Amino acid sequence: MTEKAVAVELLPKVTAMLDKLAKKHVIHANKAANLKSKLALHVNKLA
Repeated sequence: MTEKAVAVELLPKVTAMLDKLAKKHVIHANKAANLKSKLALHVNKLA
């Protein structure tokens, strides 16, 4: 498996984790959204 394949596979799990943290007020909802956005951009850049 390539790094991109692994990253694409893990992205939904990480996104769900961030959503749960935001829901429990561990991090702010906007912060979670910003992190998810940056992470998605990074994963899409991988070759």
